[in-house]
Amino acid sequence: MNNPAPLVTPPAAPHPAAPTLVAVGHGSRDPRARATLERLLDRVRELRPGLDARLAHIELNAPLLDATLTGLAVEGRDAVLVPLLFAPGYHVTHDLPAAVAATPHLRARVAEPLGAHPLLVEALADRLAQAGWTPEDGTSRGAGVVLASAGSRDPRSGAEIRRIATLLGERLGGTPVVSAYTSAAAPTVPEAVRALAARGRHRVAVASCFTAPGLFATRAAAAAPWIAADPIGAHPALARLVLHRYDLALATTTRTRELAAV
Repeated sequence: MNNPAPLVTPPAAPHPAAPTLVAVGHGSRDPRARATLERLLDRVRELRPGLDARLAHIELNAPLLDATLTGLAVEGRDAVLVPLLFAPGYHVTHDLPAAVAATPHLRARVAEPLGAHPLLVEALADRLAQAGWTPEDGTSRGAGVVLASAGSRDPRSGAEIRRIATLLGERLGGTPVVSAYTSAAAPTVPEAVRALAARGRHRVAVASCFTAPGLFATRAAAAAPWIAADPIGAHPALARLVLHRYDLALATTTRTRELAAV
C-alpha cells in the first residue's frame, strides 16, 4: 500500500529482567485462532530478541490468563499485559485488572488496547488490498467499506472503533468507512452495508477488525456483498503495535515510580 505508517523502531534487546509481555487474546473455539496468535507472537519475538513474550487467553483456549499470571508469580517475573483487543470494554477494563489483582506477589500492568493507531490502519489497509481493493476503488464514488468488529456495550468502545474507521477512510483516499458490529452493538454489518447502499455506495468491502479467525470474523465476511478482508492476524504492523503498547505501559510505570520517589 502507499503511504506506509511510520515505523516503530524497536529498542535494543531488553535486559533479561525486563517484564514479560503477556499478549492476551479473547479465545475462540475456532482452532485457527490460537495458531494465528502464536504466529503473531513469533513476529513480536523476532522484532525484540530476548523479550519473554507469552500468549494467554481470557477464555476457551489454553493457556488461560489466570494460569499464565500464576506461573509468572511463581517465577518471580513482572509482567505487562497487552490486550489483543481494539478498544476499551469489559474485558480490558474489568477482566484483565481483576486477573492481576487476583494474583498474589505479581507486579503487573495492563497496557492500553490496540486502538486507533497508524500501524493498525496499515494492517487493515493491507488486508483489504490482499482481498482485492485497489487505489482506484478509493477514488470511486460507488465504493465503500464496512469496518467490522466484535462490539461492546461500553460507549468508549464504539467511539474508538469509529476513530479507527475514520483513519482507515483517510488512508483509503477519502472512501466512506462505516463501523459495524457482530454482537452487542449497532449497526450490524448487514445494516451498515444497506446504509452505504442508500448513499449510492454499492461496491462495498468488509474490513476485518479482528485479530484472528473465529465465529464473529466469519459472520462479518459472510455479509460482504463484494470482497471481505481476512482478519489482521500475524501482520508485521500488528506485531509492531503490540510492542508499542508494551513499551508505553512500561514507560508509564517507570515514570510513575520516579515521581513516587521524589
